[in-house]
Amino acid sequence: MRSVSEQAPVFVFTGVMDMRMGVDRLAETIRTFQLKPTDGSYYVFFSRQRNRVRIFYWEADGYALWTKRLEAGAYRVEKRDGVERLTAVDLYALLSGTDFSRLRLKKSVEQGLYSAG
Repeated sequence: MRSVSEQAPVFVFTGVMDMRMGVDRLAETIRTFQLKPTDGSYYVFFSRQRNRVRIFYWEADGYALWTKRLEAGAYRVEKRDGVERLTAVDLYALLSGTDFSRLRLKKSVEQGLYSAG
């Protein structure tokens, strides 16, 4: 997969997505959530079994669609309707198998930021 800029927004669709959809139907799905498919963001869709992922984005002259199918296992994403915003770092962690449901973030008073704990 091409590298994702750390400043690029990433939107994960947590519902079930039909993996037969092409770029036009995916673009229309993105618009139903009041998002613009041509704004430079990355849009991530998962299959019902969570063993396939599609990443949809706009390149300089058109839509691009990246697809991956796991031979074993599944991505750990809750099935619920909606969209969640992630960072590029979170996207790489998600694609490498990180289970975000097991992380609990606590605010550190000394550092003024969140840390796993």
